Amino acid sequence: MNATTITIGIIAAVISLGCWALFLRGVWTMVRAIAQGQRVDSSRFWPFFPRLWTMLKEFVAHTRMVKFRSVGWAHWLVMFGFLIGAIFWFEAYGQIFDPSFHWPIIGGWNVYIFADEILGLGTVIGITTLIVIRQLNHPRVPERISRFSGSRFGAAYFVELVVLVEGLGMIFVKTFKIATGLEHAPIWTSFFTHYFAQLFEGCSVYWVTAAAVVKLMSGMIWLAVVGRNIDWGVAWHRFAAFPNIYFKREADGGVTLGAAKPMMSGGKVLDMETADPDVDAFGAGKAEDFSWKAWLDFTTCTECGRCQSQCPAWNTGKPLSPKLLIMSLRDHAQAKAPYLIAGGRTDMGGDEVGLVDADGNVDEAALAKIPASARAEAARKLVGESKGVIGGGEGIEAVDGAFDPEQLGAVIDTETLWSCTTCGACVEQCPVDIEHVDHIIDMRRYQVLIESDFPSELAGMFKNLENKGNPWGQNASARTNWIDEMDIEIPVFGQDVESFEGFEYLFWVGCAGAYEDRAKKTTKAVAELLDIAAVNFMVLGEGETCTGDSARRAGNEFLFQMLAQQNIEMMNEVFSTAPQQRKKVVVTCAHCFNALGNEYPQLGATYEVVHHTQLLNRLVREKRLVPVAPLGEGVTYHDPCYLGRHNKVYDAPRELMAASGSALTEMPRHGERSMCCGAGGARMWMEEQIGKRINIDRVDEALSTLGDPGTATKKVATGCPFCRVMLTDGVTARTSGTENEGKIEVVDVAQLLLESVKRGAPEVTRGGRFLGPIAKPAPEPEPEPEPVAAPAAAAATAAAGTATAPKPKVGLGMKGGKKPGGAKPAPAAAAAAPAEAPADKKPAAKGFGMKGGKKPGAAAKAAPAAAAPAAAPAAPEAAAPAVEKKPAAKGFGMAAGKRPGAKKPGAAAAATPAAEAATEAAPTAGVAEPVTEAPATEAVTTEAVAAKAKGFGMAAGKKRPGGIGKAAPKPAAAAAPAAEAAPAPAAEVPAAEAPAAEAPVEVVADTAALTTEAVPAKAKGFGMAAGKKRPGGIGKAAPKPAAAAAPAAPAETPAPVETEAPTETVASAAADVEAPAEAVPAPSSNGSEPDERTIAETGAAKAKGFGIAAGKKRPGHR
Repeated sequence: MNATTITIGIIAAVISLGCWALFLRGVWTMVRAIAQGQRVDSSRFWPFFPRLWTMLKEFVAHTRMVKFRSVGWAHWLVMFGFLIGAIFWFEAYGQIFDPSFHWPIIGGWNVYIFADEILGLGTVIGITTLIVIRQLNHPRVPERISRFSGSRFGAAYFVELVVLVEGLGMIFVKTFKIATGLEHAPIWTSFFTHYFAQLFEGCSVYWVTAAAVVKLMSGMIWLAVVGRNIDWGVAWHRFAAFPNIYFKREADGGVTLGAAKPMMSGGKVLDMETADPDVDAFGAGKAEDFSWKAWLDFTTCTECGRCQSQCPAWNTGKPLSPKLLIMSLRDHAQAKAPYLIAGGRTDMGGDEVGLVDADGNVDEAALAKIPASARAEAARKLVGESKGVIGGGEGIEAVDGAFDPEQLGAVIDTETLWSCTTCGACVEQCPVDIEHVDHIIDMRRYQVLIESDFPSELAGMFKNLENKGNPWGQNASARTNWIDEMDIEIPVFGQDVESFEGFEYLFWVGCAGAYEDRAKKTTKAVAELLDIAAVNFMVLGEGETCTGDSARRAGNEFLFQMLAQQNIEMMNEVFSTAPQQRKKVVVTCAHCFNALGNEYPQLGATYEVVHHTQLLNRLVREKRLVPVAPLGEGVTYHDPCYLGRHNKVYDAPRELMAASGSALTEMPRHGERSMCCGAGGARMWMEEQIGKRINIDRVDEALSTLGDPGTATKKVATGCPFCRVMLTDGVTARTSGTENEGKIEVVDVAQLLLESVKRGAPEVTRGGRFLGPIAKPAPEPEPEPEPVAAPAAAAATAAAGTATAPKPKVGLGMKGGKKPGGAKPAPAAAAAAPAEAPADKKPAAKGFGMKGGKKPGAAAKAAPAAAAPAAAPAAPEAAAPAVEKKPAAKGFGMAAGKRPGAKKPGAAAAATPAAEAATEAAPTAGVAEPVTEAPATEAVTTEAVAAKAKGFGMAAGKKRPGGIGKAAPKPAAAAAPAAEAAPAPAAEVPAAEAPAAEAPVEVVADTAALTTEAVPAKAKGFGMAAGKKRPGGIGKAAPKPAAAAAPAAPAETPAPVETEAPTETVASAAADVEAPAEAVPAPSSNGSEPDERTIAETGAAKAKGFGIAAGKKRPGHR
């Protein structure tokens, strides 16, 4: 130490004091600015230790940075060189005064000397690598899409230069100390500087002082410059990243994806029923509407551009860059901060309400103290038309000493805000846990709820959700149309079953799965697979409403909460008797999966929600589904954003594809870096007017991955109906009119699995029961000779044998009966009584055995009623057994507890009761047309069929096209047994005989056993099932059954006879009336076959309506 070193040291110390003052002033300004944000939920602070562990893990292990491998290790070296190297940097204060200075005690440790070597070299190597990477990715060529586009290179170059000088300073100070003989350490502690010092042997000790001054002053300059520029995130993230990671939304350390942040104001979640827009912040319409955590996000942004490089909007030419959006918000907030710190505030109309006197007048003196730039910035709109190059990110500049807030327009351009698909790629890649998607949704909320300023396409979507309960605007009654096309029984809650007892999963079909034709294929594939695996499941049918995902991502929080509350009420009713561990929901839509599993808990609903790929994968592992692999089918997989990034489901779909034998070829962007399809964030309902379509960009990548399909068909698999729609449209656009047209197919993973399972058709099991080969529909049978009429006594004997048998349990109460989704037990062949005088025989039903060849999903044609018998051979009345009368169907009045949505069986028309024949004045005859029985692999057990409805002949419960369905009266009470019936005068019976063509009779042909029950008499008129809710209104109770009409013929009126057990024979209609060969139930309610597993012992289950509080309007129903 001498006069020279002392002088240099004093000068450096004085300069450093000024630099520290500037830096600390910048810190204080930043803290005060961040404090202008809204309060946050207290959960951001706790639990302390898990949050602290997350912060340390991300800091030390660099878990977020290593996703970019080449950058990750280099940044790790620079980070530790800067932070831990600060110990050696402060050592320079002493080295300026005394070149031989080192920290007491630890300064002489070999480990300390070795750490100096490692940190110095690591800092230089790391920062040099980062400089090279920045230059290689510099956006000098306009066509190149660089993640550094829009970043401030001046600030970046300054920071990089200072870090490089700091690293070199550590190396040269140590090198000169070794060269001058001031340090004698083992070579292993100075493996580089020991040899590097040989180049400077004999140098003066002043060289140590000079190197120390450079090391110290470079840091001081950095402090001063950064303190003056609090919007330099590339520098400030060294300090702000730690609290930003600690206060992240997810306490478990997960990224801020999945559920959207609840709409909050003043640190509390807003209740939409009590919120006041004059007091509460509905989203973010001004900088001060954001939370202080959002302000911290803005401050922490490093401008690295990783979010930008992954953004589907930016990569397809849209104006949105997550990086530039955050930079714009940061610059605006920091520029406006002086105004807010001074107490300035404006209302929604832009009038000053913060700086006012006691009389409410604006305090001009207080405003004058605020910089003009801050006042001008405060007048800018947050969202609107922006005139800036990057959306106003550069802030307002003075023009002739004045600041014009209209100079750059709004801070965020409208197109920028609505270009986001909320795919979460930006959040997933951000190294400092910035919550981009939450901020975008908050700004959308304000635009929708307060400004009513949103893309015109969303108006139709909002209207459809409000009025119809789904974004497609379809009627709720169409939600079960897909069941019409299924060959399995699918119970519907509130119609077929009243309780979740006996079921394992609630199958949430979703709007796309119910209405969109391509998505319905996925729905049917999943339902069939669950049935094969004997999984007991039910659906809600018309009780489902949109989960509200699109409404929430579009900013309509009010509509989302309304839809969610309704769904929660419905599901709580379903699970009312189930313990928490049995409240299980399986979904096929990734957006429904996210809403039900992540967002509904915010409203108090907690269920176990699984995606269909997860459940199917488990069933394959449990050997309940056995796929048969083909010879390597070419497939590539698209990760849905809301299944992958938002919920981390990556393995299950891939394991399913591997099990199905698909040869998976991954696209370059897959897994957590998967490219969005373009449908998220309510973009499904908006047109892309700018740049390349996102789905086209993704399809181009898929086609490039699959290569030339040649003669084979290659497939793009996914696990979300929205993705499937977008990708299918993209494939069509790219291959239409080319040689590859029709050779690329977009499918769901469930379809691949179903196809694989069906490859083992001879070994397939349904409902856990081996059925052998899947039989093809039987050909139409050849006409058989007309049967000879049997004596009435034989029919009476058969009826007596049937009526005395005990009634088995059915539906969920069946002992040893069929599980939902499984195969029905095979009944014994039914004994058929021949008709007295058969008419022409009708062919058996074809196809699925639907009445009249009914097209799936369409209304069945009404069959004319069979001619009523006018006379019967004399028979002893004692031979007619007393038949138990079946109670009328309850709830929706569905015949035999029929489930809406399933196909109608081809039914044989029963002999019309005399009372109804008299009412209609139809001619009757003493003969009934025989029934032609279609071939089947298992016997069909049937029951007596009630009279068919007249009038328009519409199936019971079927709404008249264009009209309003009215509640139909319940079926008339069954006539008394034949023994007690009073004969009517014979003169009242017309002698004319109805032609045979008016009584067509059909029987369903099926490979599985079909067990049916007696069907009550159908309602007349429009045939709406009793208890059916009138569309748009409150369901009214059905009228009481009318008294039975007096018989119009001498023949005794038969009572309906039901088959009590599968092994019993069918009774004849009455002792003195000839019965058809085999009675088949008439088409019921809306044209589907009876569902054995959902019928209560006492008749059809009573419907409870839609589970809505009285007088409360349900979205989707008028």
